[in-house]
Amino acid sequence: MNYKWNWGIFWEESAYGSGSGTYADMLLGGLCWTIATALCAAVLAFVLGVVIGTLRTLPSKGWRRATNAYIELFRNIPLLVQLFLWFFVFPELLPEKLGTWLKLLPAGPFLTAVVCLGFYHSIRVALMFSAGINALPAGQKMAASALGLTLPQAYRHVLLPMAFRVALPPLGSECLNVMKNTSVALTIGLVELTASAQGMSEFTFQIFEAFSAATILYLLVNVAVLMLMRILERRTAVPGYVGGKTGQSGGR
Repeated sequence: MNYKWNWGIFWEESAYGSGSGTYADMLLGGLCWTIATALCAAVLAFVLGVVIGTLRTLPSKGWRRATNAYIELFRNIPLLVQLFLWFFVFPELLPEKLGTWLKLLPAGPFLTAVVCLGFYHSIRVALMFSAGINALPAGQKMAASALGLTLPQAYRHVLLPMAFRVALPPLGSECLNVMKNTSVALTIGLVELTASAQGMSEFTFQIFEAFSAATILYLLVNVAVLMLMRILERRTAVPGYVGGKTGQSGGR
């Protein structure tokens, strides 16, 4: 195999025509879509996960059954299948005008990817938060009741802030998973980083250069996210819990 390396391909004008920029611009544009999709999906997953995870720890058996059904539904369907269901099937289930409007939206692939990834990763966030709440000493909830706090007030002021600190390390890993899973959105037409690299390789036949650049960009973004999460962990650490000074010293 006589492969001709050409690292200067990134500075050549892309095949999209004049005004579209270079292939480097093409990859950076895909990176912007990747970051935007991951950020919006992570916010949606966090909000849904906190709500589902909290409801899962309530005394009500009805809420626990409903949240467990939600978790099992989204956990047992592959991500790619869910993406196709949201993009191709869901608009057909809506009234005709609304479904047509959704299908004609210019940002349809982006919105679909955000919703799909948000729901898919919300189950993991919910499990992290419910585990974080259940890991707290029972005395905290009893102390909140002794102070006269209602159950919603106890969750808001005592349990959830502590559960967030306990669940923060695995939440960091989940942020990385959201970032990596944005690559499946290329199957519905979202030109994110992987799709940009694929398009560049098809136009130029410089496959190794295109995907090497995409790999480096993924690594840089994920390392930056990991560093930010570690800084957040240190700043929110509580002594005696994960990342706390007491917990660290006790393990020595």
